[in-house]
Amino acid sequence: MIGHAPDLFDVAVLTGGRNVALLAEQARRFGADVAVIADESLTGDLRDALAGSRTEARGGRAALIEAAAVPVDWALSAVVGFAGLEMSLAAARVTPVLALANKESLVCGGPLLPQVCARHDTVLLPVDSEHSAIFQLLLGEDRQSVERVILTASGGPFRDMPLEDMATVTPEQAAAHPNWDMGQRISIDSASMFNKAMELIEAKEMFGFHPNQLEVLVHPQSLMHSLIGYRDGALVAHVGPPDMRAAIGYALYWPDRADLPVARLDFGQIGQMEFHHPDLARFPAISLAFETMRIGGLAGAVFNAAKEASLDLFLQRRIGFLDMARYTEKALAEYSGSVSRLEVTFDNVSRTDADVRHYINKLV
Repeated sequence: MIGHAPDLFDVAVLTGGRNVALLAEQARRFGADVAVIADESLTGDLRDALAGSRTEARGGRAALIEAAAVPVDWALSAVVGFAGLEMSLAAARVTPVLALANKESLVCGGPLLPQVCARHDTVLLPVDSEHSAIFQLLLGEDRQSVERVILTASGGPFRDMPLEDMATVTPEQAAAHPNWDMGQRISIDSASMFNKAMELIEAKEMFGFHPNQLEVLVHPQSLMHSLIGYRDGALVAHVGPPDMRAAIGYALYWPDRADLPVARLDFGQIGQMEFHHPDLARFPAISLAFETMRIGGLAGAVFNAAKEASLDLFLQRRIGFLDMARYTEKALAEYSGSVSRLEVTFDNVSRTDADVRHYINKLV
C-alpha cells in the first residue's frame, strides 16, 4: 500500500519473519531506517543483503520489541500469533495510531491493549477485513442502537466435505484457501474456522459488544465482510472485494479515504451471493469461542495457546485436523475454573500461555 503512494510516507522500521530477500528489498525500496528479522540466526544474512544501503539490520525478539517502541505517526502490528501481543502493547505507548492485524493481541490480552491505548490517547484501528467493516459501519451511529453484529466467513475449503473425510485432511489441503492468500497458519485457521472464532472474541474486546450480539454467517464469495443489525430492524452491510489492501489502505489513510488499487465490483456480473448458517458440528471452534467469552478472565489466553499448540502438532502430522478443536476444548475445560478468577495482566497472560502449551503437548 505504501508503494502505491511512496512520496506520502517516510518508513522508519520494517520487520519480517524469515524472508530475508523480501525484507531487504522492501527496506531498500522505501528507505527504511531499520529492518528487523524475527529469526535472529538470519541477522547476518539480512546485514549482507542490506550492505551499501542506509538501512540498519537487526534481528531477534528483543530487536522486534525495540522496533515496536520506536515513536512513529502510524504503526501496523502484524506479527503472527501470541508473540504479537507484546509488540502491540509497546507500539500503543508511542504512536497516535495503531493499526491492528494481530488478533491475538485482543484474544489473549482481552482489555489490556484497549486500556493502554486509552491511557496514551492512541487510536486503535482494525485491519482484519471483518473488523474494519464493523468500524466503518458504526461511524456516525449510536452504539446503543446496535442489536446484532454478523461476521461473515467463506467456510474455507471444507465447507461441503463430509465430516468423516475431514479427519484425514492434510496440512497442504488445509492451507489451500479458496478466496484469500493469507499464509499457511492463518489459512489453516480459516479452514477450521478457528480464525473466525478468534474474530468473534476480537469483536467483543475491540468494540465492547456482548457475546449475545455476535453471529457468524457463511458467505462463500467473501464479498460481504460484516453486517450490523440495528434495533429498528435495518441491516447495513459492508461489501467489497476479498482484498486485504482495502482494509489496510483504510487504516493507513484514516480518517480520509484514498484511491486504492482494488477491484471495483460489478454486481451484474456477480449475479448472486450465498449465505448459510455455519455447521457447528463441522466447525466446533465457533462454539468454543462463545464458551471462551462465557468463561472470561484469561480464557482467551487458554483458547489461543491451545489453538496455536494444536496447530503446531497438526503441521507436524502428530494429530489430525479435527483434533485441534478437541484439544482446545480439553484445555478450556481443564483451565476454566482457575483462569476465570485471575487478573488479566501481561505476566498472567504469558504464564497461562506457557502452561497451556505444555498441557497440550502432554496430551499427545
